[in-house]
Amino acid sequence: MTDRRKLIALGLALAVDMLGSGLLLPVSLLYFTEVSGLGLSTVGPLLSLGALVSLPVPLLVGHVADRTRPLSRILAAQLLQGAAYAAYVLVSGPGTLLAVAIVAAVGQRLFWSSFFSVVAGLAEPGEDGRRADRRFALAGMIQMGATGVGTLIGGLAVAYSWYQAVVYLNAASFLLSAALLLLVPRGALPSPAPATGGGYRLMLRDRPYLLLIAVNTIYALCSIFIGVAVPVYLIDGLSAPAWIVGPLLAANTVLLATGQRLAVRLVRPLSRARALVLAGLLWVVWALVYAAAAGVPGWALIPCLLAGMLFYAGADLIHAPISNALSSAAAPPAQRGRYLAVYQYTFAFANILAPTFFTALYSTGPAVPWLALAVVAAAASALMWTLHTPMSAREKVPA
Repeated sequence: MTDRRKLIALGLALAVDMLGSGLLLPVSLLYFTEVSGLGLSTVGPLLSLGALVSLPVPLLVGHVADRTRPLSRILAAQLLQGAAYAAYVLVSGPGTLLAVAIVAAVGQRLFWSSFFSVVAGLAEPGEDGRRADRRFALAGMIQMGATGVGTLIGGLAVAYSWYQAVVYLNAASFLLSAALLLLVPRGALPSPAPATGGGYRLMLRDRPYLLLIAVNTIYALCSIFIGVAVPVYLIDGLSAPAWIVGPLLAANTVLLATGQRLAVRLVRPLSRARALVLAGLLWVVWALVYAAAAGVPGWALIPCLLAGMLFYAGADLIHAPISNALSSAAAPPAQRGRYLAVYQYTFAFANILAPTFFTALYSTGPAVPWLALAVVAAAASALMWTLHTPMSAREKVPA
């Protein structure tokens, strides 16, 4: 199967997966409160606990990643998630809810700990190394586009209380995604990694890659800050009209779903490390503009917010594909699966950190979280600048 056909099959599987996941986003909490009769104060903590229990999954995946096929792991992840969401109908109390939440969270972490290894594995011998940027951009566009469409349909389902139908459709989407993945050849088992001193000990001595993980944790914090902080800040901190929140977030989703390949093409003259420095600086400007919004007159507020969002979108359009391509290129070829599995902790840590980061600083002043975010994004950009030489050297090594 050619690279293009493999990418099409993989893209369809991802689109179906993300469409189903987007459908569930507006419904996930409401299903348990409206259909299963559980209280919100019970549902929220149990779903969070399920996510915490799944945190070791990337480490476990990394332990076997370079001895197993990533596509096989993704198939297992889709079956786990399909079974978990099909079992929603069995939830009748806290115990069954926690069990379902754990299985779903484990399946989700297994998927994302393996998916980018599959994308990286689509590379053809001797191809231009930056071609991977376009593949990661296309995967990101599919992810955002399908999730956005699913979320819109899910919002409609909430309006008509179609909770049960959404859950069944989400479960079916994972099974259909698994069936589509069967069209992608699994390939040969990875060659055993050479004896280099042992597994994670080698990674812990790889200071440039550990620094890349640390920097990307900050970048991931910037990326997800929009969903955590913007709605509260606009409505509570700025007294902006409530209608502006939806269009701002929707516009960003549209840009991410359509613009990543263009962004990759525009930053092609830069090394990947330098491109990520640019992304970090754009996030710095975004955070400063949003901090300054607290002091602008009312007539200038919406133009200020829209202008700031352009800087955010530019940063995210660059970061989403380039960071994944760099993490793949910077990993030792014989241990790429392990490295990419652990790299996914950057997003897990950022998701854990973001709510506390925002709420703790917001209590001292509405603009304070944005100023703090600008500082940490600037520090991350400076660290990424120092990674230019070691990362560029690794990208020149044949995979």
